[in-house]
Amino acid sequence: MKTKIFGHRGSAGTHPENTMISFKEAARVGADGIELDIQMTKDGVIVVIHDETVKRTTNGKDKGWVKDYTLKQLKKMDASYKFKDQYGICEIPTLEEVFDWAKSNQLLINVEFKTGLVAYKGIEEKTLKMINDYGLEDRIVLSSFNHYSLVKCRQLSSTIDLAILYMEGLYEPWDYAKRLHTNGIHPYHQTINKEIVDESIRNGIAVRPFTINDEKKMKEFIDYGCSAIITDHPKMAAALIK
Repeated sequence: MKTKIFGHRGSAGTHPENTMISFKEAARVGADGIELDIQMTKDGVIVVIHDETVKRTTNGKDKGWVKDYTLKQLKKMDASYKFKDQYGICEIPTLEEVFDWAKSNQLLINVEFKTGLVAYKGIEEKTLKMINDYGLEDRIVLSSFNHYSLVKCRQLSSTIDLAILYMEGLYEPWDYAKRLHTNGIHPYHQTINKEIVDESIRNGIAVRPFTINDEKKMKEFIDYGCSAIITDHPKMAAALIK
């Protein structure tokens, strides 16, 4: 099976992460999918931004928490991050905006719940409802470092594709993934080897390591037969696959 390419936060190596311009660039350069991160606003709207605060990636003046802003307030911020001089002002997108755009293509979408620090009440239910409303279930992978969120998603849906995220070495991760009734693992790339990839796939568990930006490492994980690799540079990775 061909290793798929997921653009990490779109094409985060060349465009402002988690913005529409970044997602569109990943699609343009031949990625099979995109990875994005979700938080929830004060007024209950799901927005696409990695950090729990607006400090790093926006020009928000008081650098506060996403959960403390309304959507209207967040939309006034510029999320162009370190690429402002190249691309101008970029809005923080809502998940609904991304799904609207997804109707025009066939990209896979890895939605990561950022629920490790903030317990966003109802974010799993709202996300699954939106996925169903848009008819995107076959194109979605839900992931999180907070595995309680994934267990909750499985309780809500018996069929949605789920993947555990982790940073440290995990003993027999395929067994842990199956115990949580998930379908995949998204490990930090330095924590796995070919044996873990082989055994996971043999057990029906997809393997999509992150974040692989070195060409040599990309080739290595493609040769391992990973289900996908997650990279800030989808253009480079897509060229290697070709």
